[in-house]
Amino acid sequence: MSGSKFLLDTNFVIGLLKGNEQVVKYLMEHSIKISECAYSFISRIELLSYSNITNSEIVEITTLLNAMQYLAMTPAIENTTITIRRQYTLKVPDAIIAAMALEKNLELLTLDRKLANRMKEILTQANNIS
Repeated sequence: MSGSKFLLDTNFVIGLLKGNEQVVKYLMEHSIKISECAYSFISRIELLSYSNITNSEIVEITTLLNAMQYLAMTPAIENTTITIRRQYTLKVPDAIIAAMALEKNLELLTLDRKLANRMKEILTQANNIS
């Protein structure tokens, strides 16, 4: 499955699963299909590792994730994560997500305003270097 254009952060996936109005509206207004989306290994861990998760929640999450492209850690993403973490002091999961979006040239969709703002800074700096 290639052709992904968007990387969904964990909180965006949760919003989608819960029918969050902001998430649903954004996807509809921008005509974004789930098949155009990717998710990170870190989001899968975050989504499925809650101690009180139910079997039906596991099925619901897994079904949604199976409709998207899975992105694993690579050495390039690892190196970019290190650079981003040093420069922007993001938490490790957020730095991984930002690095994946940057390395895979995907638009990051997140409900985390801090991460969204940092991503704008990261992209601006990356574009100035190119």
